[in-house]
Amino acid sequence: MDIIENIFSYIIGLGAAVMMPIIFTILGVCIGIKFSKALKSGLYVGVGFVGLGVITGLLTSSLGPALNKVVEIYGLELNVFDMGWPAAASVAYNTTVGAFIIPVCLGINLLLILIGCTRTVNIDLWNYWHFAFIGAVTYFLTDGLGWSFPVAWGFFAAIICYIITLVLADRTAKAFQEFYPGMEGISIPQPFCQGFMPFALVIGKALDKIPGFDKLNIDAEGMKKKFGLFGEPLFLGVIIGIVIGCLACKDAQELVEGIPATLGLGIKMGAVMELIPRITSLFIEGLKPISEATRELIAKKFGDKKEFYIGMSPALVIGHPTTLIVSLLLIPVTLVLAVGLSKLGINQFLPLASLAGMFYVFVMVLPYTKGNVVKSFIVGLVVIAIGLVFVTLMSGDFTSAAMQVSAAHPDDAAVRVPEGFSAGSLDFASSPIAFLIYGCMNYLKYIGAGILTIIAVGLLVWNRKN
Repeated sequence: MDIIENIFSYIIGLGAAVMMPIIFTILGVCIGIKFSKALKSGLYVGVGFVGLGVITGLLTSSLGPALNKVVEIYGLELNVFDMGWPAAASVAYNTTVGAFIIPVCLGINLLLILIGCTRTVNIDLWNYWHFAFIGAVTYFLTDGLGWSFPVAWGFFAAIICYIITLVLADRTAKAFQEFYPGMEGISIPQPFCQGFMPFALVIGKALDKIPGFDKLNIDAEGMKKKFGLFGEPLFLGVIIGIVIGCLACKDAQELVEGIPATLGLGIKMGAVMELIPRITSLFIEGLKPISEATRELIAKKFGDKKEFYIGMSPALVIGHPTTLIVSLLLIPVTLVLAVGLSKLGINQFLPLASLAGMFYVFVMVLPYTKGNVVKSFIVGLVVIAIGLVFVTLMSGDFTSAAMQVSAAHPDDAAVRVPEGFSAGSLDFASSPIAFLIYGCMNYLKYIGAGILTIIAVGLLVWNRKN
C-alpha cells in the first residue's frame, strides 16, 4: 500500500506541466499518431500550463500585496483565511483518498464507458484533486462523527462527485463545442466549472423573460464596437489595476508617492488580460492533432454509432474575452460582496489568494449565456455570493483536514492555517457540487448518503438513456 501510495504521490508531484505532455504523448501514440507529432502536441500543452502558471502567478503576486493593503486600510479582515487552491490540492492529495484517487477514478471511468453510461474519457488527471478534496473533507468529517470506515466514506464522496461530473460533462459537451471554436470532441469533466452551469441555464432563461433585457445582449466583441478602447480586456485590466492601486493608498501623500507602483499594477493587470488568450492558444495547438486522430479512430471503429469525448482541463478556454472581462470586473465586486455578506452574518471568508481562480467560474457559464457580458456578470455575482456562504459553512471541516495534513507534513507551508483563523478556498470549496455532497453527509448523515446514491444512479441511468 505504501509503495502504491508513493508511486501516485510521485506522479501527482510532477505537476500538470509535466504530467500532461507525458499523457498526451502516450495517448497520441496509442491512437496512431507518429511519436514526434504526439510528443510535439504534448509539449505544446505542457508549455501552455507553464505559461498559464507564470501569468496567474503574476496576477497573484501583483494583486496580492495591493489587496492586502486594502484589507488593512479598510479593516476588511474576516475569520476564514483564504488558503488558495494550492492548499486545497495539498489537503486533497496528502491523504489516503488523494493518494489512490487516480486509479480509483480511472477504473470508474472505464467501467462507465464499458456499460454505456458516459462518453467522456477523463485524461485531466491533475484536476482529479477536486474529487480527492471532497473525499478528504468527507473522510475527516465522518471520522469526527464517529462513523465506521471513514476512508470508505471518503472514497464514496469522491466517486459520487466523479459520477456527477462525468454526466454533466457529457450533457454539456455539445454546447461547449459549439460555443468554443476548435474544441470538437472535447468535454470538461471538472466539477468546479460544471457546478455553475445550472445557474447559467436558469438565470439566463429568467433574464430573457425581463422586457427589454434583449437590448443588453452584448458580447466581448460588441463591447469593443460600442465602447472602443474602453471595451478592450487589455484596457479594462489597466483601469482596474490602477483603481485597486489607488484604493491601497491610505492618504493623498501615499497616493502621490505610490504613482509608479499604481501604474505598474495597472500595466501588469493589462498584461495578464492580454497574455492569457495567447497562452491558451498553445493548448488548442497541442490538442488539435489528438482531437482529430481520436475522431478518425472512433469513426473507423464504430462508424456514426459511437462518439467519445476527451475530458480536458478548462484551462483550454479561460482566455475567452468575455471570461476575462467579467472575471476582472468581479474581482473588486467580490471583495465588497464578501464584506457585505459578513455584515449579514452569513459569510466569514474574504477571497484573496483564490481570486486567480475567478476565470474558471465562467468556462461552462458562457455556452449558456452565449458570451453575453451582462448575463455572465449577473450569473457570476449570484454564484460567487452563494459560494462565499458555502466556503464559510465548510471551513470548519476544511480546517480540521488542513491541520491534520499539516501535522503529518510539517514542511508543507501551503497547508498551515494561521493561528486564530479557519481555512477556506474559493477553488472547489465554493462549488455547488462540493457543497451538495458535503451538506448531505454533514447535515443528513446516512440519509444524505442514500440521497447522493440515488442522485448518482439516477443520473447514470438518464445519461445512458440519452
